[in-house]
Amino acid sequence: MRQIVAGSTGLIDSGRNPYQWRMGPVVRYALDLAESERPKICFVGTAQGDDRYLLRGFYGATAGERVEASHLELFPQPNVDPERHLLAQDVIWVAGGSVANLLAVWRVHELDRILREAWRRGTVLGGVSAGAICWHLGGTTDSFGELRAIDGGLGLLPFSTCVHYDSEPGRRPLYHALVGDGTLPWGYATDDGVAIHYVGTEVHRILADTPGRAAYLVSRGEGGEPLEQRLEPDLLD
Repeated sequence: MRQIVAGSTGLIDSGRNPYQWRMGPVVRYALDLAESERPKICFVGTAQGDDRYLLRGFYGATAGERVEASHLELFPQPNVDPERHLLAQDVIWVAGGSVANLLAVWRVHELDRILREAWRRGTVLGGVSAGAICWHLGGTTDSFGELRAIDGGLGLLPFSTCVHYDSEPGRRPLYHALVGDGTLPWGYATDDGVAIHYVGTEVHRILADTPGRAAYLVSRGEGGEPLEQRLEPDLLD
C-alpha cells in the first residue's frame, strides 16, 4: 500500500532542549501504519542542511520508544548508502526547512527516484512543512526569503499543498491567488497541528494534534475564483 502522512505537524519541540523533544501523535500514527513491533524510522533533515540540533531532537524523541531510529545525512556527503538504507525503512520522516534546497540536493543524490521506489514498495513517507510540500507537485514556500510558489516537487501526490495555513498571514491569500490564476493546481492546505494521511493519491484521513485546527480543499471556480472547503480532522491523543 502506498501511503504518505504530510502536513504542518510532526515531532514536538518542548522549547527547552533537543533531548526533550517528543514523538508527536501524527508521527506515532505514521509508525502505526508500518504494522511492525519495532518499526524502522529514518529521519531526513536535508531541508535544514542536516542540522545537528534537529538530529539531537529526533534521537531525543525516539529514545526509549519501540523503534529502530536512524537518519540520512547528505551534507557534506552521505553517512549511509541512500538507496540501500532508505529502501530498508518502514517509515521515512522528512523535516521542514527549505524545500527548494531539499529538492535540488535530493535530485543530485537521486533521492527522487529512490523515494518513489520506497513509496511503491510500501514504505510510509511523511514529513512536516518542506517535508510535506516535497511529495506534491508544488506549493507555497519561503525558501527564497519571501513567500512565493514553488513547483518541481516529486509529484507522488498529483496536486499542490499549502502548509502553515493559519499561522503565517501571507500563506492563505497567496495560495488562493496561485490556485485562482492557475499558477498552482488545486490542492490541500493544513493549519499548524494538522496533517493528511493519503492512501495512494486519495485523502484517507485528516489528522490533528491540536483542537480547533483543520485542513482545506482549495480549488478554482469556473470564473477563476478560488474556492475553499474546510475539512474537519480527527483529533489524535
